[in-house]
Amino acid sequence: MALNKVTSRRSSLALRAALVTASAALLTATFTSACSSSSTSSPTSQDLTGRGPITYVEGQDTSETGAVKQLIDRWNSVHPDQKVTFKEQSNDASQQHDDMAQHLQAKQSDYDVMALDVTWTAEFAAKGWIQPLKDSFSIDTSTLLSPTVASATYKGTLYAAPLNTNGGLLYYRKDLVPNAPKTWTEMLGDCGIAKSHALGCYAGQFAPYEGLTVNTAEVINAFGGTFVGPDGKTPTIDSPQARAGLQTLVGAYKNGDIPKEAISFEEPESQNAFAQGKLLFLRTWPNFYGVAQADSSQVKGDVGVAPLPGKDGIGASTLGGYNAAISAYSKHKATALDFLRFLTSEDAQHIVAEGAYPPVLSSLYDDPALIAKFPYLPTLRDSIASAVPRPVTPFYPAVSKAIQDNAYAALNGSKSVDDAITGMQKGIEAAGS
Repeated sequence: MALNKVTSRRSSLALRAALVTASAALLTATFTSACSSSSTSSPTSQDLTGRGPITYVEGQDTSETGAVKQLIDRWNSVHPDQKVTFKEQSNDASQQHDDMAQHLQAKQSDYDVMALDVTWTAEFAAKGWIQPLKDSFSIDTSTLLSPTVASATYKGTLYAAPLNTNGGLLYYRKDLVPNAPKTWTEMLGDCGIAKSHALGCYAGQFAPYEGLTVNTAEVINAFGGTFVGPDGKTPTIDSPQARAGLQTLVGAYKNGDIPKEAISFEEPESQNAFAQGKLLFLRTWPNFYGVAQADSSQVKGDVGVAPLPGKDGIGASTLGGYNAAISAYSKHKATALDFLRFLTSEDAQHIVAEGAYPPVLSSLYDDPALIAKFPYLPTLRDSIASAVPRPVTPFYPAVSKAIQDNAYAALNGSKSVDDAITGMQKGIEAAGS
């Protein structure tokens, strides 16, 4: 009987010990799981309600009016407890990109809102560096130019707020060409006028740099060609449409409709040639308008602007500009979201437009005061309405390099158009592999 009591007591103690051990193990597992879940959860799900001062990062403010400082001053005047500090980067796009990438790779929280070149949005989104603008973080884009919204969207999700935009325009000598051409065929058909006045006919930016990617993309897009599929990886450039577009550009260069020296043109050289009265047509950006109409310009008063020509009508301008994105590592995301909404407001967009940055708010292109100051605005809206973003891909630098290298080879005759298109296809495929 005594033995049974001892055995029973030992069994009871063992059971209790087992229960304690099991409970401890369960608590440990639960705690470990919770910690693991917390440590591995996406930074985009954290600090969603955080408010306080934020830092806004953008390249050098080259606007005519100090627009960025005006925007921040306007915000700070009504948000004294959530002030924005402007970190102004250099004017070099590569340096801007690398600086932001280094901060985000290190998961630093000191860059709250960043102005991304439209070509970087997909890359930063794919890497999980920026906050998706959906659900409670959604913003109203219904009043914005739709191509600008597309440039801020990756795989169907908005990741940034369009801030300012840009589109290519066709500048032409309206004293020599009363009606702007709408197609490549019409424009090249006017080259006889250029020859009769000892002018070069058409130029863009054809040196081997990003400008050549833009010019190549515009003519290929105008003829119905594309570069990558919806996944941002699969190359789609190997098509009859892309070949027809590139052949049009290469043929014009080979027969002299595009002057031989244009193969070395970047923006300054091409714009100088037009302002000095050496070209009939020029593809460039809206900010050249003031220069072309300045007293120092030899074509002052004789400058017309039109949308870029296409295959059968208005062409497909490449979209430029900035998109404002919230860092996934920001601690004050609620304030950052409010700042994004402010940037797309009519008040803010008017400041953007006054600084000669094309706005993203559609209604401002009908503003009489702005049109009086920037007469090209209605034409620019038409250009942007048919604009196409540069290839939307997380691997944009490598894709751009494949495009410009092969286009340049086709222009200088070291590759056929077929070989250049094949080279683009292989280069884009390698970029995404």
